[in-house]
Amino acid sequence: MKTKELSWLADNPFYTKRFAFYVGRRCRSSTIHDVAQELHLDWKTVKDLEKQYMSEQLRRIGTPGPRVIGIDEVSIRKGHTYRIVVSDLIRLRPIWFGGQDRSEKSMDQFYQWLGSKKSKRIELAVMDMWQPFKNSTVKPGNAPQARILYDKFYVMCHLGDALDTVRKSEYARLTGRSREFIKGQKYTLLSNRENLTLDGRRALKKLLEVNKRLNRAYLLKESFGQLWNYEKEG
Repeated sequence: MKTKELSWLADNPFYTKRFAFYVGRRCRSSTIHDVAQELHLDWKTVKDLEKQYMSEQLRRIGTPGPRVIGIDEVSIRKGHTYRIVVSDLIRLRPIWFGGQDRSEKSMDQFYQWLGSKKSKRIELAVMDMWQPFKNSTVKPGNAPQARILYDKFYVMCHLGDALDTVRKSEYARLTGRSREFIKGQKYTLLSNRENLTLDGRRALKKLLEVNKRLNRAYLLKESFGQLWNYEKEG
């Protein structure tokens, strides 16, 4: 007995490619659950047809040639199981999802997939402060010419940790009433001023008035945060 492959059939032989692509297009504006109910299909069937649709869209687009990329990781299950996501930040779309974890070796797989020629065209790589991402990017043969821009959130987290270290040091150093001003003020110090209540702003103002070391550390953190507001290099 011989079987013949029909080009117009979807990966799921019960449906045509035309129907699979119709389902995929519907999933762009509706949830899988809603599409399954509307078409009287099983949830898993809709998911499989949507995957075929997305695979075809990726095939038609071809390998991208990004100038500015964003690198991040996503957790796919409990137990620190990660995959890497790379996005084209100019066209505002993800272009690669893969690796076995968030290691340097997994990051190398993106540049291998992109190819040496297109990797050399990358001008800027935006990432968190995870060292394996940077190590892979600056590696010869990947994108060593790309400038590295760290995400503001992670930089400010480090500055917040430094400010909290000063707070703990001052609490240990002081005694009496001076110490009372610091007690219970961790949230007040580390929060953005605009997120504080009126009482919180008053407590912050009083704390910074009575403790010069905390005031200096706080001002350094806040002034560094203004770096992302500049629009010109000068």
